[in-house]
Amino acid sequence: MRIIHTSDWHLGQYFYGKSRAAEHQAFMHWLLSQIEQHQVDALIIAGDIFDTGTPPSYARALYNQFIVQIQQSGCQLIILGGNHDSVSTLNESRHLLACLNTTVIPGAFDSISEHVIPLKNRQGEVGAILCGLPFLRPRDMVLSESGESSTDKQRKLGDAISDLYQQCFEQACALNATLAAPVAIVATGHLTTVGASTSESVRDIYIGSLDAFNASHFPPADYIALGHIHRPQVVAKSEHIRYSGSPIPLSFDELSSQHQGNKSVFLVEFTEGKLHSVTPLMVPLFQPMQVLKGDLASIEQQLSVFDDKLTGEQTTWLSIEISQQDYLSDLQSRIAELTQDKAVEVLQLKRARSQRQQHIKQLDNETLSELSVSQVFARRLAQEQFETDAQQAQLSRIKQCFEQVVAEVESDRNSQETAASHVLQESTHTSKLTEKTIDNAQDGEQA
Repeated sequence: MRIIHTSDWHLGQYFYGKSRAAEHQAFMHWLLSQIEQHQVDALIIAGDIFDTGTPPSYARALYNQFIVQIQQSGCQLIILGGNHDSVSTLNESRHLLACLNTTVIPGAFDSISEHVIPLKNRQGEVGAILCGLPFLRPRDMVLSESGESSTDKQRKLGDAISDLYQQCFEQACALNATLAAPVAIVATGHLTTVGASTSESVRDIYIGSLDAFNASHFPPADYIALGHIHRPQVVAKSEHIRYSGSPIPLSFDELSSQHQGNKSVFLVEFTEGKLHSVTPLMVPLFQPMQVLKGDLASIEQQLSVFDDKLTGEQTTWLSIEISQQDYLSDLQSRIAELTQDKAVEVLQLKRARSQRQQHIKQLDNETLSELSVSQVFARRLAQEQFETDAQQAQLSRIKQCFEQVVAEVESDRNSQETAASHVLQESTHTSKLTEKTIDNAQDGEQA
């Protein structure tokens, strides 16, 4: 039994105003060829088939076109709803698509049995059993009660999700027991697990107050196909629990290098009812994208390797990160001048945060009460760069001015403390005289 695990297609996404339709079309064509080449029995899309709950018409057309085309391969298709997907949008064609060997699970069903699905191989035999769980919305899982603390709500919700997984797994085991020979059990999910590595394009999802699900609460399925995180990765050092990642880069930071993405789908093979292998199938980068970093001189040198712009030629989308900190007011125009005759298109232009600033943000448990005035000032200076002679001279003047201000404040404080001390001494002396006068008066009365 062979399945392909993929997720997070985000059909209909606009990337800095650019449509991804051509990339998605190319990916679908590539994926169909992989299904045919490897004789895949089932394809699982673990959530976020669309980028929004109201996808544009061309995204719906791509969706329907793919479902029709995959039928020619004889591969079973399972589509699960993600946090970006609308339950009603996916649900509206669910029964129609069931006639095309396609199972759509838009959200949590009332019956557990609807989440437990036999997966058949190309010979028509049951080759695996799927516990198909989509993105689980809070209202589908628990009811809020008055007086509950956030900790109680988080524990209650985590327990509810764990229980749902366990119930599905138990029903899958019961179905497995009725078969002539046991088959593998596959589970799915669209959520964040503890320790997963995210990217800029991943929008944080919180199931109620639950921000991440502990992987130890998954049932002992043979393979767990997850979605929502766009970087392909193994979860909790468990080879059978994986995020497939998105098939195309949905943000520049998802590029593994300046020249290619690291996108993949997983080819999962089972033999004799057990997991045999998980093989990443690397997805080509259908739209050239690169990240360029450095100062202006370095950026100019990196741009020189690009060809001159030709009519009809595919351009490379660029993210340019300027490292120097001299705050050039004409930065936009200078980059435009450097790229105007090149086969590139700058979609993102930003300044880099200095490594020292990032280091400061990594300091944990450091509060103002623990720092002196000079230390606070030093932390702020560390966020800037003073590299040239002129900048070093400026730094010297800044430090000198700061020392003068501190000295003046300290002088004023000392003067105030001295005056306060004199007042306190006079007050103490007056108090003592008053007490002595009262005591003398009381002694005279007694005499």
